[in-house]
Amino acid sequence: MSDYYTPQRKSNFYSPEKVFPLSRSKIDLFIECPFCFYLDCKLGIKRPPGYPFTLNSAVDKLLKKEFDYYRDKKESHPLMKKNNIEAIPFSHEKLSEWQNNFKGVQYLHEPTNFLTKGAVDDVWINKKNELIVVDYKATSKNSQVNLDQDWQKAYKRQMEVYQWLLRKNEFEVSNVGYFVYCNGVTDNDFFDQKLEFEISVLPYKGNDDWIENTLVEAKKCLEGEIPPSSPECDFCLYRKTLLKNKIYNKI
Repeated sequence: MSDYYTPQRKSNFYSPEKVFPLSRSKIDLFIECPFCFYLDCKLGIKRPPGYPFTLNSAVDKLLKKEFDYYRDKKESHPLMKKNNIEAIPFSHEKLSEWQNNFKGVQYLHEPTNFLTKGAVDDVWINKKNELIVVDYKATSKNSQVNLDQDWQKAYKRQMEVYQWLLRKNEFEVSNVGYFVYCNGVTDNDFFDQKLEFEISVLPYKGNDDWIENTLVEAKKCLEGEIPPSSPECDFCLYRKTLLKNKIYNKI
């Protein structure tokens, strides 16, 4: 087993007697597969991690630096002007905390005792003094980027959780957020030690009505019997295949 991954935690299990931290990604895990969610939060057995998207992280970091430049000047970024978005990057004493993966925007949901949290990429503010949630995405595809793919529903839920968290922190939040989508250009004749991107700013009108009930259902899941797995969960299908072929005793 590699040094950086421990499949079972030794602490921070769900207990109804104490506040339990529930990140945006864990909420999405519950929606994807209640069985994997139960294993993770109740038993401490985590899914194997994916490979780190270091190039995407580099794009995120550079975009944040760029928007911070205009944040300090209290001016609209050229991408905002190009897309007729009447807003500026939002300045707030907690912004760096909101962007921190280990902290994020936090709210204690008292009916479930979940300390819900999620780290935003950026926040803008419009002329109505409404906050605008912004999420950075990076990809490389030949076609025009959009939000129409089925797997992008997770992106939309991600934004809606951020909108909900900011509202619970007593901010006025616009229903419309934006995805700053960077699409790597691959049809240049030479690489020339640099990767160019075409950047699209895609609006999305969120609806966070589903979140409260989802948190309640997630709590019921953790306090009940082990739930069935999702038929579309690749991790569960892999485990079932091992069991079917009696391979576990070879590990």
